[in-house]
Amino acid sequence: MRQLPPAARTRLATGDTDGVWGLQEHLQALTVDALLVANWQRANEGLKSSQQSKPPVPLERPGTGRKRQDKNSPERRAKRQAALKRAAERRQAIAAGQIT
Repeated sequence: MRQLPPAARTRLATGDTDGVWGLQEHLQALTVDALLVANWQRANEGLKSSQQSKPPVPLERPGTGRKRQDKNSPERRAKRQAALKRAAERRQAIAAGQIT
């Protein structure tokens, strides 16, 4: 899978969106993000922090997985629980002297 080009249909079909954007698309997204921040700064100039609007959210890029639901997806929770369980088992093995 790693040897396939970034825009290969097989990669896209499996949900791998890394590399779909080229340099131009990333530069355009950075420009839009900078403009959003600049406009937000000008709109909130001189206001107390409690009165300011929320800062703009950067454009989502392919392969970044920035969505909050991705962070708390069932798969990610299961992986986190499995990692915590392995860590607890390792600590117990170290305390019992099985691992040095």
